[in-house]
Amino acid sequence: MATATAEPRSVPATGDGHKHKKNALSDGQGRLAWILLAPTLIIIAVVAGIPVIMSIRESLFQTNTGVDPNTGLVAGGETFVGLQNFTSIFAGENPVQGNFGTMDRFWNAFLNTTFITIVCVILETLLGVAMALIMAKAFRGRGIVRAGILVPWAIPTIVSALMWKLIFDSSGVANRILGREILWLADTGASFWAIVIADTWKTAAFIGLLTLAGLQTIPAEVYEAAKVDGATTWQQFVRITLPMVKPTLVVAVLFRTLDTLRMFDLPYGMIGAGKYRVETLSVFVYQETTQSRYGPAAAYAIILFLYVLLVAFVFVRVLGADVIGDSGVPKKKKKKGDQEQAGPPGTALEMAGGAH
Repeated sequence: MATATAEPRSVPATGDGHKHKKNALSDGQGRLAWILLAPTLIIIAVVAGIPVIMSIRESLFQTNTGVDPNTGLVAGGETFVGLQNFTSIFAGENPVQGNFGTMDRFWNAFLNTTFITIVCVILETLLGVAMALIMAKAFRGRGIVRAGILVPWAIPTIVSALMWKLIFDSSGVANRILGREILWLADTGASFWAIVIADTWKTAAFIGLLTLAGLQTIPAEVYEAAKVDGATTWQQFVRITLPMVKPTLVVAVLFRTLDTLRMFDLPYGMIGAGKYRVETLSVFVYQETTQSRYGPAAAYAIILFLYVLLVAFVFVRVLGADVIGDSGVPKKKKKKGDQEQAGPPGTALEMAGGAH
């Protein structure tokens, strides 16, 4: 009885004469992946795509106000104005007095948003890294310390805003500790720092938590080898800890930057509306909406969207933020000759310094 032998499956050859395996998604898994992702993509398109399209459409119109001269009734409906809502930003038709002098209300809110983001993210990054280093140490009561550090981040933002509103009241705890009466909640320069303090207190733990996750991926053998090489604690931090935790830290800073750029609930709940020294773009857009100026509000919201998109692009393309987790894709292997020319590996500090 003849036995049937299975013929080996032929693998297509490329132009260089070498045979390569098929892509893992070329055997039908790609179609399955699209089928599984389709419900989520449809929901995102409906929930996010339609409002964006409607906002773009709304930014090209203005709501009619006043009295219609033909009918004598209150005017209604909308009028197509094209890009007028965008060009009016540069006309300076609504000057206000803020931290940066007298300027148009939009640019005042834009600068407030930018500087609050810069100051808050810098302070949160410094405190977050310090928190991560503390939480990574092995000591008695470490669990209680970790829980205490994460409590402010778990509190809802509006609750945090109301709590700090009581602290910064004219007769609150802050003025009693300082022994001075500072109008933190008025439209003064102190209100800017009140927002910075409240936001840093609440969200520094977020950067600390993500940085802690990055610290726990660093092998202890690297630090032991660095100690053998005579590295000081500062050298270990600069040459080993920071380079190896950089991918996680950059992503954490990216998330906090994007979140701070759209800040609304903290300044609105803590300081209130109409305070131009702390008015952010989100608060400004909300104020325009409540006054039925939907066209300009949509235009300002689109500019904020583009601003956030630009910042995200800079982080991903320039700073190398790995937000989709593709850093683990294997790279092309070096040839044997190249590896020999590279020479023997250096010290632990040199190897860690090249990790970034």
